[in-house]
Amino acid sequence: MNNSLMLNLMSYNPLMMFVISLAAAILLGFLIIPALRALKAGQSIRQIGPNWHNSKAGTPTIGGIIFIFAVLIATVIVGLLSGFETFDSRFWAIVICSLLFGIIGFIDDFIKVVLKRNLGLRARHKFILQFVVALGFAVWIVMSGVIDTEILIPFTSRTLDLGFMFIPITVFVMIGGTNSVNLTDGLDGLATSVTILVLLFFAAVAPPDGFYLGVRTFSGARMVSAGLIGGLLGFLLFNKYPAKVFMGDTGSLFLGGAVASVAVLMQMPLFLIIVGFVYMAETLSVIIQVFSFKLTGKRVFKMSPLHHHFEMSGWSERRVVIVFSLVTIILCVIALLWGIPDRFL
Repeated sequence: MNNSLMLNLMSYNPLMMFVISLAAAILLGFLIIPALRALKAGQSIRQIGPNWHNSKAGTPTIGGIIFIFAVLIATVIVGLLSGFETFDSRFWAIVICSLLFGIIGFIDDFIKVVLKRNLGLRARHKFILQFVVALGFAVWIVMSGVIDTEILIPFTSRTLDLGFMFIPITVFVMIGGTNSVNLTDGLDGLATSVTILVLLFFAAVAPPDGFYLGVRTFSGARMVSAGLIGGLLGFLLFNKYPAKVFMGDTGSLFLGGAVASVAVLMQMPLFLIIVGFVYMAETLSVIIQVFSFKLTGKRVFKMSPLHHHFEMSGWSERRVVIVFSLVTIILCVIALLWGIPDRFL
């Protein structure tokens, strides 16, 4: 490959990540879904959900491996074409952290699907594993100097230095964000659609590209986001209603780790409250429901998480996904136009 063509390719690394990941996800979908069916890796439907979800029983799960492998394939191809040194330290931090959360999800799915234990990993075991990954991530990025301990405050021109509180707050954001995405993954295409939009926001406001030791490097947050957006769009082809495959905890925990780590490494964890409002609302609905029932014996929502409440109120799955996605679009636009001062763009 001549030098001019190499330079042209390097100029479009995020676009290459997107296109390759999109193509890989579509191809992998056609290959992996039949394999999951053959392995009888079908979803078991818990009795506490809406009874009309029983028709989803047997739909292949663990489909998150489709977009996970798509991103990894895109990373390898782009790395071989333009040099792996173009991936900055934040890129690898996000990828490694996401994969570790995805592995936790895979263990959970394996127990559910292969060992036929519908509840998967015990809650305390899952929490311990998530805590270890989140703590390791937080300590690593601080001790290695990948970022400092300041975070951007939305709708202001100020930053807040968390100091010694950065690590515990990061752990909280990582675990909370990851499980929020997991709770959102309850309807066909819901978590996929919302996460595409959230990642579009972070890709749009990611820090500019630069040079390291004379080599052009690309924003790790933008590169990962571009790859994931492509992979998720390809996955959505199979995950939209009526879903031919579910992402499972493998996919939702991977996505949660990716979104949370992108926000942390961009020093924008507070922005998750805005652009990830759907995630937060889903989680809060569960917390409110549990506390209300334990304290008063009454339920605030017809069913939690929140998407089930709207289903029980007569909304179709498609309507819930469309409305939740529109809410996310509006909040992302607000955060983009007014939430970030020009000097941070």
